[in-house]
Amino acid sequence: MASQQPQPGGPGLQQATSLQQHHQLSQQQDFDPVHRFKMLIPQLKESLQNLMKIASLNLAHNTTIDNGVKSSDATVQRFDKSLEEFYALCDQLELCLRLAYECLSQSIDSAKHSPNLVPTATKPDTVQTESMSYGQYLGMIKSQISCAKDIHNALLECSKKIAGKGQPPGIM
Repeated sequence: MASQQPQPGGPGLQQATSLQQHHQLSQQQDFDPVHRFKMLIPQLKESLQNLMKIASLNLAHNTTIDNGVKSSDATVQRFDKSLEEFYALCDQLELCLRLAYECLSQSIDSAKHSPNLVPTATKPDTVQTESMSYGQYLGMIKSQISCAKDIHNALLECSKKIAGKGQPPGIM
């Protein structure tokens, strides 16, 4: 009895590779707020339908009790738990939308402050027409550093003024 070993490049390796790619894709999609939003919408619809169904059943049950037709022996699903589930999904959707908005605004700011790419040394043959030269890139970086230093100095000056107001006069 000779045991069969998987050969390199065989179906076992291909299956493992495709499983790994699928896992990476699902992880990537979990971090995408738009994809997560799209996945939560059907859950929200289902939760809303469940909430309305439970509300309807509770209303009908309470009406029959109020009319004296039926006693309160029957168990009814709790409305507050289904409402809490609905609100939790709404909160998740809100967070997804906020995150997507932040990503979009960050992307827009990034494109505004660094609109052109610098060609890399690894692929010099694929120079894009929209790319900037290394000298232009250095100039842009120097201006960004200068701006960051100006902001830092303004914050330091402001903090010194605030700290100075907290002390009695004449001690500075």
